[in-house]
Amino acid sequence: MKARELFNRRVPVSEQAFAELVLWELPEPLSASAHPYKYRLAFVVAGTCVLRYDNEAGKGDHRHVAGKESKYRFVSAEKLVADFFEDVRRWRDENSND
Repeated sequence: MKARELFNRRVPVSEQAFAELVLWELPEPLSASAHPYKYRLAFVVAGTCVLRYDNEAGKGDHRHVAGKESKYRFVSAEKLVADFFEDVRRWRDENSND
């Protein structure tokens, strides 16, 4: 099996903000991951990425919020997207100027 793109979309959130979601299914997991997915989910406000979930070979699943990186526990693609949008909601609540 070759890598297969499951989705790649940009979702408008407000006039100056959007979410970009990219998810691939891989033939085998990346090193430091226990699942066969490669992903990048970003929330961009006024041209600046303020929130990002991603995984990379050797580094594993993690997220970036307010300039800090923390581990992320991947359960499923559906939960990944739900967790990301929950963090988007939280960020917007705390930063009401987007």
